[in-house]
Amino acid sequence: MQKTAILHLITAARNASPFDVNMAFDAGFDNIMPYTQVALSDVAALTQDAIFSRSPSGLKREGIFIGGRDIDLAMDMLNAAAKAMFPPFQISLFADPSGAFTTAAAMVAKVEQHLRKQHGAGLAGCRVSVLGATGPVGGCAAIIAAHAGAEVSLVAHAALADVQNKAAAYQQRYAVNLHCVDGSSDAAKTAMLQHSDVLLCCAAAGIQVVSVAQMAASAGLKLVADVNAVPPTGAEGVDVMADGVPVAGTQVLGIGALAIGNLKYATQHQLLKQMLSAETPQRLDFLSAFETARAILAD
Repeated sequence: MQKTAILHLITAARNASPFDVNMAFDAGFDNIMPYTQVALSDVAALTQDAIFSRSPSGLKREGIFIGGRDIDLAMDMLNAAAKAMFPPFQISLFADPSGAFTTAAAMVAKVEQHLRKQHGAGLAGCRVSVLGATGPVGGCAAIIAAHAGAEVSLVAHAALADVQNKAAAYQQRYAVNLHCVDGSSDAAKTAMLQHSDVLLCCAAAGIQVVSVAQMAASAGLKLVADVNAVPPTGAEGVDVMADGVPVAGTQVLGIGALAIGNLKYATQHQLLKQMLSAETPQRLDFLSAFETARAILAD
């Protein structure tokens, strides 16, 4: 008899995400068990409790999903869970804190798709500026874009030191090269856009961070992607459903939050299904999400 498919959902947050619970059920898991307010030091013991209660064949129907809000903590938890296992007692692991990994992956994959379609080149050497870069989606998008070969700048909306500290931490941990630039005023943003091919808007919901006038003033800006679906959108003139549509009054293409969200949903769904279907234990993170998003767009 086939074992029940169980997903252990681990998060440092007070509550498990209903979004992730729904996604896991829809991907084929029979039962989802949430563990909330989990400390990093708890992860190894929870993992070993999960793996030692089933035979190796039964472990193919079991996995650990790591949520939360902190991308670094999620990666630490992913690593701690992986280190707690050994053959043949291993299960699949998937980290996606607050959906940041799959959202950022979808955002960057969409940007890459339209760069190739409209300009004949991908992210390599592309100048990418990130607004909201200290948040989980912005930080993760910056790391993914840098891994893909882009020249990435984190844009400071207040103190430049804040993003410099974040950039230094990301560079050391994820082996990427990141720059920092001032964006604390309208004039600074306009100047920043003069040296940008792509703008990723990852600021807090309901806050407009770039105007049509600023986009139009940039001679080199090719594309703006915005993950904010709450009015007003982060990028003025970028409709939430825009999928490579020109922003009125500019030569810039826009990608909106729901176009990104549709790919994010498909990416997370595919990765959750992969946890159950793969013959070998999976270890899925933001780079796994990016490769999956790319593959979905290539189909």
